[in-house]
Amino acid sequence: MKRQHAGRSAGLVNTDTGEQGFWPSYADMMSAVALILFFLMLLSYIQNLITGNDLQNTQEVLSTTRDELLLAQDELLIAQDKLDALQIRLDDTVMQVQEAEAELNLVQLDLDKAKTALSDQEKELAGQKETISKQQMLIDRQEDYLAAANEELVEMRGQMQAIAVLRLSILEQIEESIVKIMGSNAKVSIGENGNIILGEGVFFDVGSSAIKAESRPVLNQLIKVFSEFLADDENARYIDSIVISGHTDSTGKADANRKLSTDRANSVLSYLLTGSNAALDKYAQYFCAAGYGATRPVAENTTEEGRSQNRRIEISIILKDESVMEIVEEYLALELPEAEGTVVTASVKADTSSKK
Repeated sequence: MKRQHAGRSAGLVNTDTGEQGFWPSYADMMSAVALILFFLMLLSYIQNLITGNDLQNTQEVLSTTRDELLLAQDELLIAQDKLDALQIRLDDTVMQVQEAEAELNLVQLDLDKAKTALSDQEKELAGQKETISKQQMLIDRQEDYLAAANEELVEMRGQMQAIAVLRLSILEQIEESIVKIMGSNAKVSIGENGNIILGEGVFFDVGSSAIKAESRPVLNQLIKVFSEFLADDENARYIDSIVISGHTDSTGKADANRKLSTDRANSVLSYLLTGSNAALDKYAQYFCAAGYGATRPVAENTTEEGRSQNRRIEISIILKDESVMEIVEEYLALELPEAEGTVVTASVKADTSSKK
């Protein structure tokens, strides 16, 4: 019997052909496995080296990409902010454009209105030119009228002055006649109201209404002056009335003073109409008498001098309003040119205006 070597001989086996075969031992298998694992680990290490390098490169690239991405994001944000700002500016611009268009529309409307107004003004101006031309013609006619009116006015002024002079003339004649008879002007004067003022003592005693005998020459002279004056029709046409008025001071009762002043005025009037053979009787329609008592003082009644001035007879010559109006109407009767070329008289226009 052959000794078999433990381990290796046990691996020998017989084959079908009678040859011995070989079966690897456990140790060989482990060695092979270990070798394979070594190679695998070597490959893995190499792979890890390669992969590590790639990963590092990838991380670096990734980091760079991340930085670039962050930078791009920042730039994008900046760009977005710029875009937003541009959008806001664009919106503002659009709004301004819209406002400008609205203003332009308003300006266009105003321009259209201005054109219309200008057209209307041109038409109005044309009408005004025509009106001015007509008014110039009217002015020319009015200048002619004013020239004629001025001549009439001068004439009317002369007539009015003549009336005033006429009234003053008769008053001065009366004053001169009385002063001549009395030898003094102490008790006769022409007042501010244009009346002849005769003191109480000229005709009456205190408290009496009887004409004093010595005053009759004065009254006769008044009759003569008035007769001569009224005998002239040119003078008489302007006279409305000749008023003999009596006045007293405030001493005594008012009723008694009114009666005394009235009686004195009537006494003077009665003598004027009956004296000198009733020379003024035919002119009686011009005369009248009135008594005012103490109601129309010309001085204070607190002193004797003032009371003496208040006791008086006044002779007033009242002109006819109709006579004066005749002169005025003659002036107003001038023809006035109208704008339409028609002619009316001033008196007609005055009547029309008065009816309004």
